[in-house]
Amino acid sequence: MAESDDLGRIIAGCKDGDGESFSRLVDIYAGRCYGYFYRLTGNKETSDDLLSELFVKLVGKIGRYKGGSFDGWLFKIASNVFHDYLRDKQRQKRLLDGRKEQLELEKHDDRQSYDERVDKLQEQLGKLDDETRELIMLRFYSQASFKEMAAMRSEPIGTTLSKVHRGLKKLRELMK
Repeated sequence: MAESDDLGRIIAGCKDGDGESFSRLVDIYAGRCYGYFYRLTGNKETSDDLLSELFVKLVGKIGRYKGGSFDGWLFKIASNVFHDYLRDKQRQKRLLDGRKEQLELEKHDDRQSYDERVDKLQEQLGKLDDETRELIMLRFYSQASFKEMAAMRSEPIGTTLSKVHRGLKKLRELMK
């Protein structure tokens, strides 16, 4: 019971902006949170970065803690930090893969002028059905997110993702 009361005082101190209380909270949870991140990533540097990000977020969110299991609340934030990291990593991979594909196309199509490729793309886009062409234009020319496109079309995001994926696959086949 004394440990619970002590933790309650530390959390109250953190909410009041007491640096010493926050330092004690970090001392209590840093090892467990680091272990959590390390088991998920298998990488020391990434785990250190995620741990730092967790405690930065904790400074901003500690005032929202309303009681109950602090461990559960803290590890929910840690889980969100990890999922943000995964989304970032996936986004970076898509960007790198896209750039790699673009470089391969440029290397392969060096003899073909830019204008010819644009004309061919425009021609092939015209062969797609109106809905698919519109989705591709929204995604790549207006840079709408899938969430925004799904909301515009009043359909589930998975449906929108699937339609864009199928459309791009068909467009790639047409461009060959």
